[in-house]
Amino acid sequence: MKTLAKLPVTIVTGFLGSGKTTLLRHMLDNAQGRRIAVIVNEFGELGIDGEILKQCSIGCTEEEANGRVYELANGCLCCTVQEEFFPVMRELVARRGDLDHILIETSGLALPKPLVQAFQWPEIRSACTVDAVITVVDSPAVAAGTFAAFPDQVDAQRKLDPNLDHESPLHELFADQLASADLVILNKADLINAEDLARVRLEVAEELPPAVKIVEASSGRLPLDVLIGLGAGSEEHIDGRHSHHDHHHEGEDDHDHDAFDSISIDLPQADEALLLDALTQLVVQHGILRVKGFAAIPNKPMRLLIQGVGTRFDKHFDRAWGAEEARTTRLVLIGQELDAAGLEAQLRAALSV
Repeated sequence: MKTLAKLPVTIVTGFLGSGKTTLLRHMLDNAQGRRIAVIVNEFGELGIDGEILKQCSIGCTEEEANGRVYELANGCLCCTVQEEFFPVMRELVARRGDLDHILIETSGLALPKPLVQAFQWPEIRSACTVDAVITVVDSPAVAAGTFAAFPDQVDAQRKLDPNLDHESPLHELFADQLASADLVILNKADLINAEDLARVRLEVAEELPPAVKIVEASSGRLPLDVLIGLGAGSEEHIDGRHSHHDHHHEGEDDHDHDAFDSISIDLPQADEALLLDALTQLVVQHGILRVKGFAAIPNKPMRLLIQGVGTRFDKHFDRAWGAEEARTTRLVLIGQELDAAGLEAQLRAALSV
């Protein structure tokens, strides 16, 4: 009986809005015949990222695409790994003769280390190996000092400003995503100047083991050979990677993800300019970290995809509305201590809906 080789798995992690989904779409669009299964880990109530990935041009029918995208919508992978991740992986392992690769996109709020450690479980370890953990970095955000989690900088800011919330889990989370990386992508490199990009590279490199490579990209566009086939075997050495959150998985109940709220808001059709202005005001006033969703724009036959990090919004019409599809606006807001009812009321007032 022929023994099947271990199925390689690429884990794509990175902070909110760094470009993980765009990178995965690029990988799927350039799969070159590889049979790839995708697990999407969604933080929030809407399967936005899963819907985006299902539209990639991988040469299969919609039914086939739906069967190849495994969307975990019940929280972060490290929290639900035993409840949800294991059954999905077991199904993929059973089909590994029909697959060439697995891609896993973690939530922007997920800790990658516990996920990699899950590949040490005997039933998975015998069939799969982590080809690499790829951490995607939002270069402009780091250059601006946002989500740049470096302990010396945070400590210096704390000493200068005693009112600063230097304990924010965003800082340690960013560092932990870097700590698990086998490859780091400085994404959106085209959006900052060469001097700032060089500074970002140095700052990121300080958090990495010397063997971890750093590459630059725009919209995740990199040759597939750079992204897969790394053969890192990450599960073999992940225990030696230090994480700020290691103790949280040794019997403690607290979990920093509890500091984040993810709320869903449904709205009718809305004027594009008014909606973006209103969302910008919400971000500024309430410290919202991430906005993503779809909007129905009056007299437009296509759905508007909106993704925002801080006050920076990317938008484009991604597909036509279905004939029987309700034309509504659905948004997810991610932040800390968010008042769902208050935010929805403010948004509706701004839009007069």
